[in-house]
Amino acid sequence: MALPDLIPVEDLFGPPARTNASISPDGTRIAFLAPWKNRLNVWIEDLDAGSEPRCVTADETRSVQGYLWTDDPRWLLYLQDDGGDENYHLHRVDLDTPGAAAVDLTPFLGAGAVGVQPSPGRPGKVTLYLNARTPAELDLHELDIATGELTLVAQSPSPGKSWFQGRDGELLAAAVNADGDFEIARRDPATGDLRTLRTLDGADYPVGVYLAQLTPDRTGMWVGSSRGGDRVRLVRIDLATGEETEVDGHPDLELSVSLRTAAAVDSPLILDRATGELLGTRYLGDRQVIHALDPHFAEVLANLEDLSEGDVGDLSSDTTGQRWVVGFAHDRDPEATYFYDHTTGESRLLFRPHPRLDPGAMAPMTPVTITARDGLSLPSYLTLPVGVEPSGLPMVLLVHGGPWARDAWGFNPTVQLLANRGYAVLQVNFRGSTGFGKAHTQAAIGEFAGKMHDDLIDAVDWAVARGYADPDRVAIFGTSYGGYAALVGAAFTPDRFAAAVDVVGISDLANFMRTVPEAAKPLLINNWYRYIGDPEVPGEEADMLARSPISRVDDIRTPLMVVQGANDVRVVQAESDNIVAALRARGVEVDYTVFPDEGHGFVNPENKIAFHRAADRFLARHLGGRHRD
Repeated sequence: MALPDLIPVEDLFGPPARTNASISPDGTRIAFLAPWKNRLNVWIEDLDAGSEPRCVTADETRSVQGYLWTDDPRWLLYLQDDGGDENYHLHRVDLDTPGAAAVDLTPFLGAGAVGVQPSPGRPGKVTLYLNARTPAELDLHELDIATGELTLVAQSPSPGKSWFQGRDGELLAAAVNADGDFEIARRDPATGDLRTLRTLDGADYPVGVYLAQLTPDRTGMWVGSSRGGDRVRLVRIDLATGEETEVDGHPDLELSVSLRTAAAVDSPLILDRATGELLGTRYLGDRQVIHALDPHFAEVLANLEDLSEGDVGDLSSDTTGQRWVVGFAHDRDPEATYFYDHTTGESRLLFRPHPRLDPGAMAPMTPVTITARDGLSLPSYLTLPVGVEPSGLPMVLLVHGGPWARDAWGFNPTVQLLANRGYAVLQVNFRGSTGFGKAHTQAAIGEFAGKMHDDLIDAVDWAVARGYADPDRVAIFGTSYGGYAALVGAAFTPDRFAAAVDVVGISDLANFMRTVPEAAKPLLINNWYRYIGDPEVPGEEADMLARSPISRVDDIRTPLMVVQGANDVRVVQAESDNIVAALRARGVEVDYTVFPDEGHGFVNPENKIAFHRAADRFLARHLGGRHRD
């Protein structure tokens, strides 16, 4: 047995040849992201005529991360921020005028657009939220796509609250109240007073409401609810009466939702392109399960699932529901994307994003369950290197961010890089992770640097006890909350890790909460305040400091790598600067890199490559793995 050839970092973290494809509403074209001047931009291509693909955006500074077809085939929209500052501007592309420059439709300095969606019953228009009036409040606007005219529909009632339009333009409010509960309320058009229709227990929703999607007739709202149980299921709330009706659920799994970027959220709902009616729901356990709720979609889904051994990922259809484009999540064959015509039965592979990668050389990701010391089950994933005996290996504990998020089965380029270098990789859905029931999530209350960290140590012990990992060659590596966890590992249990990699991680919990963007602060009540405390209450601030790595700098002796985006608005650069300065004042060497053109997570390929190449060298130096210069 022998390890496969070393995979160049560029092959894993360079720009994909193509990615994120979707079909046009009329089914004649696809759009996708592909490189232009080493930045991902939007391209279009005819599906049937065999024409050459055409690049329709021209961003030389920062890769485009997502786009949106409009109901008019002439226009395409996309969001872009500035260097990772998360102030996303909405741009329009004219597909009928090749070479025309994109138009910034929300050119407001220091403000961002979110929640872009078609305006109900008004072709050629979209609604969106903007905080251009004041940073802390999102006002509802309507945009005429062709003219760029922006009209204020309703001003935000207060920070953290916003309006949405019900039937016939009626205004309703959806917001987290002072107690942390999620309220849906109707505004009386005569008096402006709000009448509460439904209240959901905010304690069940650490990341805000789990899902809030208007039904196509605007008389109801689909919401993810765990009322009366532990798992999130789909319910419909009547916007006239507040009555709640169950739509769909799974006995063992929760509705699946994941955050791609601040500008794009994957919904667990699969909707009809033309009508907005509900076609299916996604659930996620070790692997994905889709419930088809429409007979036609059930037929389509069965044929789509035959195309790949992976899980159905990005999915789009034309307005007839006959022509489909689907990308598949897979641990070794990332996002293979197919075209399928339900009328003819024709299907064909459109592209693989990373054609230089050999799926046979990738390492399989295996679901495992680890039992914590207090008996809590921790759904986890173990990836072992190909071509080597899985015994006494150097291991990397890769900790997800959030912490109100989860690891899932699928292709992870960092995992594959580490496995290719000979490391076992362990990903743990520690308490606080979402997607495994509210009891699993709420077990993290008051447990930052406590039982949440114990779960990670228990997972390391599990891997050592089973012979997979060498206890003297274990590293901890993570981004955001995962970066905080890496710092906690180095500061609270310095003898357990041979190296730590912190990417945009929190070093001081109180400072982190004080520096969160104004628009996000009202949303902290069910997560950071509930789980950690209030930094303005002296006793709680003291407890937060005790759980912060900055308070234990003198205990850190683990070799440490710290990486930061200068424009990060979530975990500001001071979180990294302060702990690095404190360590260097003690004479402790720290590998520290700041990317001046990135924010909370890295987008541009040269930065991804530089970071992972440096991490490759750092881990090889301290764990004894192999690396490629």
